[in-house]
Amino acid sequence: MNIGGFIPENNVFLAPMAGVTDKVYRRICREMGCGFTITEMVSAKGLYYGSEKTEELTDIDEKESPAGIQIFGSDPYIMGNVASKISKREDVALIDINMGCPAPKIVKNGDGSALMKDMKLAEAVVREVCKNSSKPVTVKFRKGFDENSINAVEFGIMLEKAGAKAITVHGRTRSQMYEGKADWDIIKKVKEKVKIPVIGNGDIFKPEDAKRMIEYTGCDGVMIARGALGNPFIFKRTLHLLNTGELLPMESFEERIDMALKHLLLENEYKGRKGVIEMRKHIAWYLKGMENAAYVRNTINTLEDVNEIQELLLNYKKEVGKHLE
Repeated sequence: MNIGGFIPENNVFLAPMAGVTDKVYRRICREMGCGFTITEMVSAKGLYYGSEKTEELTDIDEKESPAGIQIFGSDPYIMGNVASKISKREDVALIDINMGCPAPKIVKNGDGSALMKDMKLAEAVVREVCKNSSKPVTVKFRKGFDENSINAVEFGIMLEKAGAKAITVHGRTRSQMYEGKADWDIIKKVKEKVKIPVIGNGDIFKPEDAKRMIEYTGCDGVMIARGALGNPFIFKRTLHLLNTGELLPMESFEERIDMALKHLLLENEYKGRKGVIEMRKHIAWYLKGMENAAYVRNTINTLEDVNEIQELLLNYKKEVGKHLE
């Protein structure tokens, strides 16, 4: 896949997810075979006005570099100004514009998926970012704002004309949020109408889903979101299936616990106590479906010391091993 001169390692990407895909988890996913990563969505206004907390979100690990930085906003001037600065960074491969976030506070400000209701403004934003960026610009958007305004095809055509070098289509409307079934037909329709690469997103929870989406829609690549929660292994397995046609066995419970431990220690190294607390949700995802996992999850939610959590997980790994013997 060629995105305006940038060629990702492969066509299986990790979706940017606020509060989830920080640089530690993105690094882990890259190590597991993910072809390309993009930061959590970053406020262009926050960067423009010099917010340190916002700036932190643009951190890129050397093991995932070059990566994409995803910005959101609806002010063409601010978006262009920020794009100009970001694009000068060597560790940045491209700038992605978020036009799909359904969160009420984002939409209320006219950002994210709200831009799908104002195509002229969306076009102005993209043109300004493309004009000011020395790196390729991509856009992530949805099927439409609601069932009465399905405009992904027209939106995709507009984005291509405005200068976007690739687009990611999530097959749900904003009103659906993350509920219901993703519409892969809309991804197929967009792909048929544009020449730039189209990345499909929505309802990819296992390698077979990615294969089916590519075969059904003709999309150039896939972006995995919730299917990667507590499951960075999905990238290795998906890539193997796409390349060989062979489906690798699922990872063992021990492997999942080992990955949770690795993730925990890296987060502690990166963010300290804050990272350890943020790991609670990740550990819950890693342990999903395991015997007596509820007890471990509940206990971890009361702990803040990395050594205590590490010890608990190691003991739990021994117990899981005994039950499997």
